[in-house]
Amino acid sequence: MESNPNQRLTKSTISVVLTAFFAAALGVGSSLALADSTVETGVAELSSKDANSDGVKGIAPSKAVTLGMKTSGIDASEIATYSRFAESLLSDATARVTAYGDGNVPAYAEYLKGVFIEGGFDPKDIHTLPLDETVSLIVRYRGDGTSNRKPVVFSSHMDVVPAEAGEWVRNPFELQQDETFYYGRGVLDNKFDVSMLTTMFVWLKAQGFVPNRDLIIAFTGDEESLQNTVQDLTNNHRNLIDAEYAIVVDGGGGALNNSDEAIQYMVGFAEKTYATYTMTARNIGGHSSMPRADNAIFDLAAAIQRIENHRFAIETNEITRTYFERSAPFLDNEVGEAMRRFAANPKDEEAIEVLRAQPEYIGTLGTTCIPTMLSGGHAENALPRTATATINCRIFPGNSVADIMGELSLVAGNPELEWAVYGKPVSSDTSPFNDEVMNAVEASLAQLYPGTPVIPRMISGTTDGAYFRAAGIPSYSLTGIFLNPKDSFAHGLNERVRRASIPESLIFWQSMIRSIASDAN
Repeated sequence: MESNPNQRLTKSTISVVLTAFFAAALGVGSSLALADSTVETGVAELSSKDANSDGVKGIAPSKAVTLGMKTSGIDASEIATYSRFAESLLSDATARVTAYGDGNVPAYAEYLKGVFIEGGFDPKDIHTLPLDETVSLIVRYRGDGTSNRKPVVFSSHMDVVPAEAGEWVRNPFELQQDETFYYGRGVLDNKFDVSMLTTMFVWLKAQGFVPNRDLIIAFTGDEESLQNTVQDLTNNHRNLIDAEYAIVVDGGGGALNNSDEAIQYMVGFAEKTYATYTMTARNIGGHSSMPRADNAIFDLAAAIQRIENHRFAIETNEITRTYFERSAPFLDNEVGEAMRRFAANPKDEEAIEVLRAQPEYIGTLGTTCIPTMLSGGHAENALPRTATATINCRIFPGNSVADIMGELSLVAGNPELEWAVYGKPVSSDTSPFNDEVMNAVEASLAQLYPGTPVIPRMISGTTDGAYFRAAGIPSYSLTGIFLNPKDSFAHGLNERVRRASIPESLIFWQSMIRSIASDAN
């Protein structure tokens, strides 16, 4: 299914690159007629009518794009050209089934490698690093070294979670759109940002931009499953990705209300450690017609009930306190008041009780552990010899995986239970506040959504940023995407992203990258 459209889009993408280079060199717009008529840009037909309604052909409309084109000083023809370039990359990416087990990430990486080479990058600065069925892609944008500072890494991932086509309204592996959204697996998490970073490196190179330090793209290949590729980078290829800090372009970003007004922008500074334990009860078993007083299932059930009633200690750090302080004004109810009180006094028991009752905020108060799977017994007419509970924990920074397992074991109250850690969890500390990153974010937002509050956050899930932090590279999670939370379907059915996110992200990343890698900074 993928071969023909991918070949067609590859030719289209290279055509866009070459045309953009030619237009940039001459300082004029151009009309791009791609092999796929649906990707026709028509830059030469830029409309000057009704600028407030974003009447520029080739640019998805939004008030932020209109404002951004005015405040950034970027020519509308460039925005239109590279919006279509990014769209063609996203279309190609969506058509590739890159979930774990499909083995298609290496072909995607080779395709992107070709785009970077066509975009003017030296093949010696591009590395594909195979690992089992997948691969990482590293691209170095050479700077002039005038800052005397280490590089900055920009990381996203090329893989996606699986999608069952029969459950979707639209084909998840074909980029489709309506007036507002693009649809397809990975259009939000994370092929959109892979496409945007690729577009930005090519566009900046076409503009003749020379950063004052090296910039590095690190695209990983299994973030949604084993996360072995990021560990391979930090453990075995540190020379290729060593950096002052990493910007993980996966998570964070802006939130819109129902009027498409920005209400806040999140930057991830920390991640809770993702750890899964198994708790197993064993027994000699026997025939069900002769029940015993001791029973593996009873033992396990009693331990689970004790864990249900256990509350981990309340913990805070600068990131979580700031998160509650800055989020409180957006909630004109008891939850907002509890946030305000907790930020001022983390020992406020009444505020803690209100926040504990909210599933979306309880994880910001400390470690959480919850049973997620049960298994046991071997026959319906036999006493169980084993019973096992799987317990998933999200561990607050500063606590070790071993410490939490020890606490759970004590709470379970049965020394005969067997405990084990599933996999190899990674723990990482909170990244320090970074004025350079935060100032760049605020300056970039001012061009699109001025006055948007920037809120640091601790992510309850896990991104590749946890592994960068664990390797001593501070990381910050953010993106150029603004989305109403009700439209967030990452990992779910009918995943989508606003069409306006492409030009908005182009304006955002032009400002971000130049802010952190130019002499003006």
